[in-house]
Amino acid sequence: MQKPKKKLLDIVREKIRLKHYSLSTERTYIHWIKHYIFFHNKKHPVEMGKEEIEQFLTYLAVKKKVSPTTQNQAFSALLFLYKEVLGIDMSTWNIQALRAQERKRIPQVLTKEEVQQIIAQMTGVYQLMVQMMYGCGLRMNEVLNLRIKDIDFGFNKVYIWDSKSLKDRTVPLPQVLKERLKVQVAHVEQLHQKDIAEGYGSVYLPYALERKYPNAKFETKWQFLFPMRNVSKDPRTGIIRRHHIHEKTFGRNIKQAAQKAGVHKRVTSHIFRHSYATHLLQSGIDLRSIQELLGHKSVETTMVYTHVVAEMNKVKVMSPLDMMA
Repeated sequence: MQKPKKKLLDIVREKIRLKHYSLSTERTYIHWIKHYIFFHNKKHPVEMGKEEIEQFLTYLAVKKKVSPTTQNQAFSALLFLYKEVLGIDMSTWNIQALRAQERKRIPQVLTKEEVQQIIAQMTGVYQLMVQMMYGCGLRMNEVLNLRIKDIDFGFNKVYIWDSKSLKDRTVPLPQVLKERLKVQVAHVEQLHQKDIAEGYGSVYLPYALERKYPNAKFETKWQFLFPMRNVSKDPRTGIIRRHHIHEKTFGRNIKQAAQKAGVHKRVTSHIFRHSYATHLLQSGIDLRSIQELLGHKSVETTMVYTHVVAEMNKVKVMSPLDMMA
């Protein structure tokens, strides 16, 4: 009996997992590929090409008014579809879609007092996570993906692996958090022993690591530093295990703390990273050092914080209206 033919999106999922892409990337790519197919009345991608891709990307920019980042995500999904799944080389197509207009924005930052006010409105593990974001200049995903082994109490370092820039780095461990982090590690150790006793105890590891170190997923040092309260089913494997705290839960706690603190800026997780870089620059730390601490590939990316500081310095300029007073 002949096996039923695999659906296109199932093949896409297989290829994504074979490449060890994250679950969020998988969901994003599937979303845009489906959107692309439905936009062209469910026509199979193998029957479409340069013209259809240009039409779709232009539609996103003109009609949907998506951001440049969103349009680039959609384009990356289609690149993956054609190159990795359909085996079609798009390099000669010279896609000429209307690009979404990119706005040059200066990052909004918090004052040191505002950071303190927000942190004061948080408690427990969420407070510690925000302190790590601000104290180390970490992205949200970098905080969430910290493992016990990544905290080096002996050398006072935090190790960041597989960051957005694909460049591993270390940052100084804030001394004021050292004892609290030791307590957090002890808490995770107790949770892990409980999970093992109940027949669980494994933790998610990237496929290459799990294959190389098959027993590592049961070791305490690989457990997430900030785990969820309860075990849950892994959406890919179906294995019951304890994952890290969900980003939506963390983001919601940050938003609520900002509201309680009466800070009326748009406070997201990333504002603490922006504030970290700006405050270091204000204290006299050189740009190259900040680039290394943030893990930026190019110093040009880091230079945006010089504009932030320049904007702050404008406050020192007296308004002509004040001169009349």
